[in-house]
Amino acid sequence: MTLLDIEALRATPLKTDPYEYFVVPHFVRAEAFDKVIADFPRIDSTGSIPPSALPIKGAFKALLAEMEGPAFRKAIEDKFGIDLTSRPTMVTVRGNCARSNGKIHTDTPSKIITVLLYLNEEWDKDGGRLRILRSPTDLDDMVEEVSPNGGTLLVFKRSDKSWHGHEPFEGRRRAIQLNWVTDDEVVAHEQRRHRFTMFLKRLNPFGGVAAEDAY
Repeated sequence: MTLLDIEALRATPLKTDPYEYFVVPHFVRAEAFDKVIADFPRIDSTGSIPPSALPIKGAFKALLAEMEGPAFRKAIEDKFGIDLTSRPTMVTVRGNCARSNGKIHTDTPSKIITVLLYLNEEWDKDGGRLRILRSPTDLDDMVEEVSPNGGTLLVFKRSDKSWHGHEPFEGRRRAIQLNWVTDDEVVAHEQRRHRFTMFLKRLNPFGGVAAEDAY
């Protein structure tokens, strides 16, 4: 049994205002969601962490494998009309959010597609809901707000206007980010950057991170 509902992804329309994106609620199948949460690695700091630096096991490991598998990639290619065959992937995991996270940004030009999968059971907090924005200056000028729970999937095509951010929140906020990027050097550079960030986090576990790390 697959953990991800690829058919629900295929059935979800692509939105184009203010940029190309789509949202799939409950993308992690209901019967698998609790198992994935149970196997989510313990993360005590804020910031984005490569899976290679975490104890990956069980249903969470299987979930990551499906996200980097051919069926998911093909569904994303079909949705955006893009060929990702030769493009490497970059994955990071986050377990906590700092109040300094969530500043408005577009993602770096080296990212082609951004995939965000949210793995929180419930979400009744005021902040932490990612907003699809029309501008780089107004967090309230949004077309949609995505609650980071229930296995919700958000995918967008990076552009110079793919503005997104969220209201401040501090605490547990579990998410996976997967990007198809331009080349392997981007992955190597980001891995070095995340290793350095992790070193800083050991010195200050709940310090802020750069806006590009906020998802």
